[in-house]
Amino acid sequence: MTTMKWLAASVILLASAATANAANIVQTAKAAGQFNTLVAAAKAAGLAPTLSRGGPFTVFAPTDAAFAKLPKGTVERLLLPANKGKLAAILKYHVVSGRVLAKNIKPGRSHVPTLNGKALTVRKHGGVRVNSAHVVKADIRASNGVIHVIDKVLLP
Repeated sequence: MTTMKWLAASVILLASAATANAANIVQTAKAAGQFNTLVAAAKAAGLAPTLSRGGPFTVFAPTDAAFAKLPKGTVERLLLPANKGKLAAILKYHVVSGRVLAKNIKPGRSHVPTLNGKALTVRKHGGVRVNSAHVVKADIRASNGVIHVIDKVLLP
């Protein structure tokens, strides 16, 4: 096999392997280890299948530390089956349809519709802010979208 044919075959194999192993949003969040509360909430609200197979989506993902900032008992109450609808509404407020990378957010302020029907205010001036939350890490790519890590839970 010539060097060029070998190189081309290697590139094709690597591209195929990367595509086959690409993790969806839920898998990516779970693997990160800092979104355990978010993943549990997505499962409790019945949104995990949508965030696993649908998309593309942009998720402004609060960390476990962000959920811990909520008043004591809030997360536990939201995870109760009786509060499934309220939990789903809160989580959908963190999700935008489409794949939005930080580099594509224009400077200034914009209003972005979420899956819950209400808009988020996204500001870019130096860093990116979503409502009152800061994006602390941007552009975690998943097979069906992108995750931006935020430091607060957004409430509609």
